[in-house]
Amino acid sequence: MVLRYITRIDGVPGMTWPYRVVQDDAESLALWLPRGSRGMLWRAAAGQPRELVEDSWRRDTLRLMFPGKAYSIWLFWEGEPRSFTTYYVNFEEPFRRNPLGFDTNDHALDILVWPDLQWQWKDREEFEGLIASGNYSAEFGRWVEETARVVLELIESRATPFDGSWLGWVPPEDWKVPVLHPRWREEPATLWERRLWAYPLARPVG
Repeated sequence: MVLRYITRIDGVPGMTWPYRVVQDDAESLALWLPRGSRGMLWRAAAGQPRELVEDSWRRDTLRLMFPGKAYSIWLFWEGEPRSFTTYYVNFEEPFRRNPLGFDTNDHALDILVWPDLQWQWKDREEFEGLIASGNYSAEFGRWVEETARVVLELIESRATPFDGSWLGWVPPEDWKVPVLHPRWREEPATLWERRLWAYPLARPVG
């Protein structure tokens, strides 16, 4: 399956990566993205508009997503033999299902969490700049901040997955590196129903 980031302004597929589904139930969606997987990401040369280019993922990643929640929690392993290095909290649109997998979009703000559960913000200046520039509404900015406070409470209380409950997970030996579905770009996006509230510059679609 594929996980696509749907662009704020136009509502079309952007950055996209292939995953393997580890778990999919009423409480969580767990996705596996191994090092070396090939996907599409944004890149821009100096003075040029950005474009989607194919590239490789750099580390073994387990991505935990939660129905209706505006964040996911990633677990990173690196090296040989592999060693757990970081929890990564990504604030994002609640995921939606589509025939190829899932759609979401990134909200810029992140939290890095070390194995001892010390943490630090990532890309806070970018997030605040998107509010100041009008790309994000002020109300949406406050909503993301409230979501972040909820996640920080999970970290402080060592709630799942910060209790280490996923650290021992390993992919089945017969799992191959996932590949992008050939229709990753053509399949219509499933849009977040609050996108026009969150992104004042977004264009109505449909």
